[in-house]
Amino acid sequence: MAGGKIRKEKPSRGGAAGGSSNQYQGGIQFHKSKGQHILKNPLLVDSIIQKAGINSTDVILEIGPGTGNLTKKLLEAGKSVVAVELDPRMVLELQRRFQGTPHSNRLKASFRLSVIQGDVLKCDLPYFDICVANIPYQISSPLTFKLLNHRPLFRCAVIMFQREFAMRLVAQPGDTLYCRLSVNTQLLARVSHLLKVGRNNFRPPPKVDSSVVRIEPRKPAPTVNFKEWDGLVRICFTRKNKTIGAIFKQKRILSILEKNYKTLQALQISQENGQEMATDASVLGDSGEMTMETDDENDDGDDDMDMDDGEAKGSDFKEKIMGVLKQGKYEDKRSSKLAQADFMHLLSLFNQAGIHFS
Repeated sequence: MAGGKIRKEKPSRGGAAGGSSNQYQGGIQFHKSKGQHILKNPLLVDSIIQKAGINSTDVILEIGPGTGNLTKKLLEAGKSVVAVELDPRMVLELQRRFQGTPHSNRLKASFRLSVIQGDVLKCDLPYFDICVANIPYQISSPLTFKLLNHRPLFRCAVIMFQREFAMRLVAQPGDTLYCRLSVNTQLLARVSHLLKVGRNNFRPPPKVDSSVVRIEPRKPAPTVNFKEWDGLVRICFTRKNKTIGAIFKQKRILSILEKNYKTLQALQISQENGQEMATDASVLGDSGEMTMETDDENDDGDDDMDMDDGEAKGSDFKEKIMGVLKQGKYEDKRSSKLAQADFMHLLSLFNQAGIHFS
């Protein structure tokens, strides 16, 4: 329930009865467009708490507490709760519900602001041991990686996602839903599916089923440069059912990689000569070109589809790329079948040849 933008809306005539997207609980109107779907099944809440493995000493981060159905159980299980909520109406409801109760000291301790009103994607998160959350599905991907980038590393996160997104997180090589999201998440964390949750467990019910997923950051964190790793994986999943060789023959991809290669070589030469060189930020680092639309979401699964920008003609750099792929025997393999170790090996081969992705 945190993270989406809150927009002022004109009240419709007849209130909730006038539209199917809004429902009430305790006088609060919920909006599906803002991802406001409140867990109403107490047995499901209990199951989530049990599977989260909360210790009595844990500081718990809850994102999108809503009216506090899950918050109440978290307060009973852990040491304290830090709740991040965007909607000021929900913040007031939390204060009303827990103020003056045995939970109040935990919800608002004197040494900690335990209710943070704001966008979870924009605010700085405090220390926490475990995250338990029923989130708006539209922030699933950025929130997942914000959590995995958080330091110090937390023990685990137990989060409710849209079911298809959850299955992408846990997908393995060869699975239909295996994609860049699967590879990147599993590089940084161990991910497991805990529960399938039907839409009728929410008020108002969403249009899709959900799943609860457990995410445990890898400790220690992998030493790979994540931006470079993602640069490679992003390219490989341009068309995940195409061969790696066919993907790296695309004119656009070869052009970008060759610019990176030449710029890095020039930098290295200038450093060896003790000279300073002005670099073009559009070529190195987080360039707009390196974040081009090469997501697996564009993959239509048609293995015979022509590449958008055609295949590049012969060149020394193209032969260098193909040589790396042949060396690792990746030329005829497909991203949809490659495991973490394969991508790590491929990145290593490219780096050894002086080819980088960030």
